[in-house]
Amino acid sequence: MPTTRRQHVIAVALALAVTVLWSSSWILIRWGLDDQSLPPLTFAGLRYSLAAVVLFIAVGTSQRRRAELRSLDRPTLRSLAALGLIFYTLTQGAQFVAIDNQPAATTSLVLSLTPLVVAFVGYRTLGERASGRQIGGAMLVVAGALAYFAGGLGATVVGVLAALVALGANVSATLFGRGVNRAQAVSPLMVTAVSMTIGAIVLSAIGIALDGIPDMTGRAALLIIWLAVINTALAFTLWNASLRHLAAVESAGINNTMLVQIALLAWVFLDEAPGIAGVVGIVAVSIGVFFTQATNAPKPTR
Repeated sequence: MPTTRRQHVIAVALALAVTVLWSSSWILIRWGLDDQSLPPLTFAGLRYSLAAVVLFIAVGTSQRRRAELRSLDRPTLRSLAALGLIFYTLTQGAQFVAIDNQPAATTSLVLSLTPLVVAFVGYRTLGERASGRQIGGAMLVVAGALAYFAGGLGATVVGVLAALVALGANVSATLFGRGVNRAQAVSPLMVTAVSMTIGAIVLSAIGIALDGIPDMTGRAALLIIWLAVINTALAFTLWNASLRHLAAVESAGINNTMLVQIALLAWVFLDEAPGIAGVVGIVAVSIGVFFTQATNAPKPTR
């Protein structure tokens, strides 16, 4: 069924609301890592494992959802497992490692390349032709990101490598997630619950194998609970719902507003003022994101 204008507007608003939650996660993650009782992979694994438990409680309370879970065939489960490994194990695990090894701003800069890469890759993988306006907007996003972080980035070898892994996985997850959700064969809640469970189990296993079982503080536990329930279980379900009516380049562009949001939140909560170059970058990114997502519907090539 074609996406209507009303559905498209609602999907854009929903996706933007999710990015606000995800942007706040960067501040909370920084606080959690500064607590030093949680290694990055274990922190990420616990966050998504608890979120998966919350989602499956929601599934278990609904007879219709339980029936949907039982009806999933092997090809669908394989697709959801692949999405979980890409979106949670790789993307989120690498992002936590990057944030732990360098300023969050540097990692955010690398990930801001996502919409530009998606714009060029999405044509072949999903048959969604990006318009000239969308490609121009994606390029403006990158230019704005470079302007914002024109000063010293504080990059490290481990941090940059982890950020590049996160970038590649994020691009793959954007395209693959769009493909899974566009079919609308599985509900957003089920997509999120199953893929997150698989990705979180693998991520937790890697974290515990490398760092052992953490002796976390009460503050760290509270951060994990908030991140899991609100910023993960709820947010990822809403995100998957928005992907039903957004093209891959649109969702990536909206996701990139986090660059601006993170900068503003860091200014308020971490006392990191953006400066003149930062303000120029924020304006450029905002305009670029608008052009990236300002379209009524995806443009199929066939």
